[in-house]
This record gives sequence, C-alpha cells and structure tokens, in this order.
Amino acid sequence: MAFANLFDSAHRAPRPIATVEVPRPPELRNPRVERFILICWVLIAIKHGLVIWAVHHYRMPFHQLLVNAPTWLFGFIATAVYYGRRG
Repeated sequence: MAFANLFDSAHRAPRPIATVEVPRPPELRNPRVERFILICWVLIAIKHGLVIWAVHHYRMPFHQLLVNAPTWLFGFIATAVYYGRRG
C-alpha cells in the first residue's frame, strides 16, 4: 500500500505555487546626481551669458537663441526625466 501511494504522487501534476510580491520602497534621490544636475545648470547659465555677450560684442549674423535654446531644451528634458521618474 505504501508503494502504491508513492507511485501515485510521482505521476500527479505539481501543485501551483503561490507567488508573493514584495513592494519595493521608492528610490531615494541620489545627492551626487542632483549636485551634478545643479553644476550642469550653472554651466549652462554661464554659457548662455557668454554666448549673448559674444553675439552682441562681435556682431554675429545670427540670434543667440540658435545656440542657447537647444542647450536649455536638452537640459530641461534631462532634468525633467530625472525628476519625473522619481514620482
């Protein structure tokens, strides 16, 4: 009788295993990355000032926004992506 029970359990379909989901705590902001973002925005501001000065001082044949607008836009998008993923 013991062998019959052993053979029966060997051919039976396995029982489904219950899955357990553990909620992960939200990621904390990385101070090194935030400091890097701040340094980049300071450098962007300095670059904007230098470009505006150079365009007016040397009478360049284009508007300074042709240089400054894409820089500001890419910086804004990168910052928005970083802070948008945290929420």
